[in-house]
Amino acid sequence: MTTVTSATTGADLYADVIGQDRAVAQLRAAARRPVHAYLLVGPGGSGKSRAAQAFAASLICPDGGCGTCGVCRRAVAGLHPDVIVAERVGAALSVGEAREVARQASLSPVEGDRKVIILPEFHLVDEAAPALLKTIEEPPPSTIFVVVTDHVPPPLVTIASRCVTIEFGPVSAALVASALVGEGVEPTTADEVALASGGSLARARLLASDPGFADRQRLWAAVPSQLDGSGSVAARLADELLASLEGVVEPLAARQAAEVVAVAEMAERMGERAAGRKELDARHKREQRRARTDELRSGLVTLARAYRDQVADPSASSGGIAAAADAIKSADAAGEALIRNPNETLLLQALLVRLGSA
Repeated sequence: MTTVTSATTGADLYADVIGQDRAVAQLRAAARRPVHAYLLVGPGGSGKSRAAQAFAASLICPDGGCGTCGVCRRAVAGLHPDVIVAERVGAALSVGEAREVARQASLSPVEGDRKVIILPEFHLVDEAAPALLKTIEEPPPSTIFVVVTDHVPPPLVTIASRCVTIEFGPVSAALVASALVGEGVEPTTADEVALASGGSLARARLLASDPGFADRQRLWAAVPSQLDGSGSVAARLADELLASLEGVVEPLAARQAAEVVAVAEMAERMGERAAGRKELDARHKREQRRARTDELRSGLVTLARAYRDQVADPSASSGGIAAAADAIKSADAAGEALIRNPNETLLLQALLVRLGSA
């Protein structure tokens, strides 16, 4: 998520990318003499999406990424017409969406000499990869691609070979917690939200400002003790868990409202029309969807942790340990299934029925 601070101040463009000194140094160097395409690869929460935004700003900034000019500020805020984020609509980038990316790449920049196209979550490219290969391999001289991916699946291997690869490593919870404490978050809260953040500083910040975070964690952790094998209990718990997800959107919506005001004020100070509101609104909706999915995935991790505690219980029987181990696998599988945008209610009900039966 783009914060109001990073979008409206002259701070270092990469200030929110923690624990990735080598990758940031490579991107800074690349901005001075860029080539046609870059592949930012690393686990979720490693900061590569935020780095992609910062890199894009530095590529179109007249001063190479000063962080203070209107170009940098609009690029980081997602409002610059020469930085295009090619978001998918479905579970994977479609062939039609890939062709639209190719069309956008063929157009001249709107304001400057360069255009940057960011392809997020490209590990979900699926059958659309061939439609993009030629465009990424030989884009117009004014177009630079920044491909962001968690890993390099088989359909992406050929495209990856055409890009300069920048690797991002996992970010430890301790590093996230330390960053939060440095921003004034109480240490105990920082440790708790950092553990649930998956390494993402942006998500950790969101959870630190969320008064319902602890209650949601307790709700998920209490699930095993409430399951009795009946479908009615599984359905009730699924409804309660999904209803609790709405709480994570509230602090995000408040932060987004503040960003709208800050961006409008920035445009007024610079004597510009507050353009890009439609794009800003669209990004905010995407952020809210992702926040909800991240929270559901975090809940499933908490559920799996509850069963891990059962496995570690020295008084547990061998049958109980085996059942808990199977429950952990089921919870992990449900978390992995979220990448395919399933029906949340059906996914959770099926999981809880299976856990209750075990």
